[in-house]
Amino acid sequence: MVEEDEDESILKELESAVEELETTLASTEVKALLSDDSDFNNAIVSINSGAGGTESQDWAQMLLRMYTRWGERGGYKTEILDIQYGDEAGIKSATITFSGDFAYGYLKAEIGVHRLVRISPYDANKRRHTSFASVFVFPEIDENMEVEVKEEDLKVDVYRASGPGGQGVNTTDSAVRLTHVPSGIVVQCQNERSQHKNKASAMKVLKARLFEVEQEKQNEEKKEQEKSKKKIEWGSQIRSYVLHPYRLAKDLRTNHEVGNVDAVLDGDLDSFIEAYLLSAQN
Repeated sequence: MVEEDEDESILKELESAVEELETTLASTEVKALLSDDSDFNNAIVSINSGAGGTESQDWAQMLLRMYTRWGERGGYKTEILDIQYGDEAGIKSATITFSGDFAYGYLKAEIGVHRLVRISPYDANKRRHTSFASVFVFPEIDENMEVEVKEEDLKVDVYRASGPGGQGVNTTDSAVRLTHVPSGIVVQCQNERSQHKNKASAMKVLKARLFEVEQEKQNEEKKEQEKSKKKIEWGSQIRSYVLHPYRLAKDLRTNHEVGNVDAVLDGDLDSFIEAYLLSAQN
């Protein structure tokens, strides 16, 4: 067609169409791997800093940004339900929801301990530090799915939400902490100014976690996997992000690696997620 019409723009259009088709095909192939009942659900992501004090709290905040950027790239709606700031920098923990098709199916690939190696910006002697943070992902429960939470099993605490450095961000006790006494699960939410809305959001997270616990009871293999990754420290990580003395992000489950760590930390996670989903099918 190019030779007959002597129009090279046709070739460029065809190349663009092929690239678009390849992208669509790759996306369709990955979605075909998502067959679990919960894979289509929204996701609730919990990030917790581990061993390392300020270093790991800064790393936890970097992970929060990484996942938020991934969500923006994928067209997901994100909402931070709760965030606990570090004493000097970073965050101790955060809970964030991702709303959109297959959010849980993709993000379940991120469950585990993440390790960062870098020259510390908090060390006057510019020494290399290793930091850890854990990521847990739960599927948001559909409203038509029954997860019973008895009122007498709940301990409800209200408190004033705080921002970085302990600064109050509210003049009323609107933040809510729910403790499910039988399971020991604790969730909290301080995103809204309304205590009622915060309690509703916290209840949604609690039900998701209780549902996941019940699923684990029915799936011994998954239960053993959860036991094996609990400690947020050396030797238990699923992925390493090295910024010094070389630059590399490597998943230790699949051996997939990317040299452009900056792009990964900016939310370019799809290749890691795809590699994990493919390996999980084998």
